Parts: sequence; C-alpha cells; structure tokens
Amino acid sequence: MCTRVRIVATFAALLCAVPGLAAAQAYPSKPLRIIIPFPPGAATDITGRYVAQKLGEAFGQQPVPDNRPGANGTIGLELAAKAPPDGHTLVIGQTGNLAISPGITRVNYDPARDFAPISLLIASPHALAAHPSLPARSVKDLVALARANPGQLNYASTGSGSAGHLGMELLKKATRMDIVHVPYKGAAPGLADLAAGHVVLMFTSALSTAQIQRAGRVRVIAVGSAKRSPSLPDVPTIAESGYPGFDVVSWWGALVPAATPKDIVARLHSEITKAMASPDAQNRIGALGADIRTSSPGEFAAYIRTEQAKWGQAIKDSGARVD
Repeated sequence: MCTRVRIVATFAALLCAVPGLAAAQAYPSKPLRIIIPFPPGAATDITGRYVAQKLGEAFGQQPVPDNRPGANGTIGLELAAKAPPDGHTLVIGQTGNLAISPGITRVNYDPARDFAPISLLIASPHALAAHPSLPARSVKDLVALARANPGQLNYASTGSGSAGHLGMELLKKATRMDIVHVPYKGAAPGLADLAAGHVVLMFTSALSTAQIQRAGRVRVIAVGSAKRSPSLPDVPTIAESGYPGFDVVSWWGALVPAATPKDIVARLHSEITKAMASPDAQNRIGALGADIRTSSPGEFAAYIRTEQAKWGQAIKDSGARVD
C-alpha cells in the first residue's frame, strides 16, 4: 500500500514539475476560435473556414469561425494579439495585415512580438491582367508600349498602399515604366472597370482574377511569383520575362498569440499541415486559383520578416499613403 501511495505521489510531483503537461494532455479543453479578419466570402474567410473544418475533424469539436473585418484586416489581428495564449484562439493573417500595414499605418500589434506563427497555408501569385484591347501579350510588349507612351497607360488597384498598388510600383521600378495609378475601394470595383476597359491593367491576386479570366474578359500577361504557378502553369513569370528576382505573391497563414505553449503550437502545426497536404485541400482550395504552401513555424516567422522588408522598401520608394 505504501508503495502504491509513493508511486501516485511521485507521478503527481512529476506533473507539477512539468508546467503545462496536464493542460496539454487535455488540449483542446473547449472549441477553438478562429479569427478571420475579413468578411465572409473573401479568400481569408474561405481558407480560415477550411482550417476550422479540418481542426474540428481532428479534435472532435468544431471550431468557431469569427469574422472580424475592418481596417485592411488589422482589427482582427489586434483582437488576436490580446487573446489568452492557451492555443484556443487562432488567427488567419496575410500579406496586408502582417507585412504591409505595420509599415504604412499605425497598428496596435507587432507581428514578431505578439504572435507565434504556425504555418503558411496558401499563396496566390499576383496576376498582371490586361484588358483584351491592350495590344500587349507579354511583359516585353507591355514595357515597350508603356515606354513609347509615358503616362498614357493606367492601372487599377484595391487602394493606395495595397499589395496590388505596391506590387505594381515594384514592377514599374524594375521595368522603368511610367503608368498611372487609379485606386479603387476593393478588388471588385477595380476588376469591373478593368473588364469594362476603363482601366487597362491591374496587378492583383490570381484568386481575384480567375473568374473574369475564364470568361475571357481579361488576359493575364504574366504572374509575379518567382516560379510558375500550378494554378496558371502556362502563364510565364515576370522573372523569366527578363526581370530575375521579381517575386510578388499574396499569402495567408495561421498564427496564435505569442507565449502559446510550444507543444500546442506543434500539435496545431501537425494537424493543419496534414490537412493542407490532403487531396481534398488541393481540390477545394487549389480550384480557386491558390497554391498550397505550408511551412514550419520558424520558416513562417522568417518569411514574414523578409516580406516586411520587401514591402517596407516598396512603401518608401513609392511614397504610398493609406487612403
């Protein structure tokens, strides 16, 4: 009997000596909350709800998707940064609210200090889309046309300081084109005017252009990713069109508040990357025009830093300001 008591006491002492072990064994102790910083139907929403579904299947209790749109996705990130770091709150971050907004406007979070990255999820190359009337079928054609007609061509963006605006500014710098920026309040009105011919170019996520491209209302000249996109395998990259090193994509990833226990981060990483590697993910998300792109937590953290530096330089060079 004494031996039994000693064994129980020793086991209890071991649990106390390893902080968080008992809690980790019971994780999750309640439904997860996945903060989605954009409205329903957006790429971030589709991705976040897919992750929620798969984590629900893995953990046996369905997470709660929580749409918190506003301020280019920064409101949702601010909310997530203040959440308890117990692994029960995740957030879907992306290019704009993690790499661009901190360099162009005041935000109440620091991507490196306030979050523990889990994994990249998907990436979508920026598509250089043109109205069919534009007599340019390649980057070389476009550059020649723009240089012969400085200030005469125009391009739409989803707003000043957006990834589409800054991405085009990076392209203008690389190619020495002089084309005019026409900012819109979101992708839909910009794409509508592109399809109608009121503007002749737009550089935005291939996720956004996929539908009107399939309908023949725009022509995609090139993609901004370093390598050809699996979703647009026949479209050349800007890099291979004479501008090596050019790499502009929109990306999405999962994060938790900083100080979330590492074992919980590791478990979330395992379940999420397994889900994103499934044929189901390829069929459902890949069909939208996105490329599955997972990573380790460390790789995601390093990628965010690299992207912040790139977009920060684009902000400085262009003098962009938030609308």
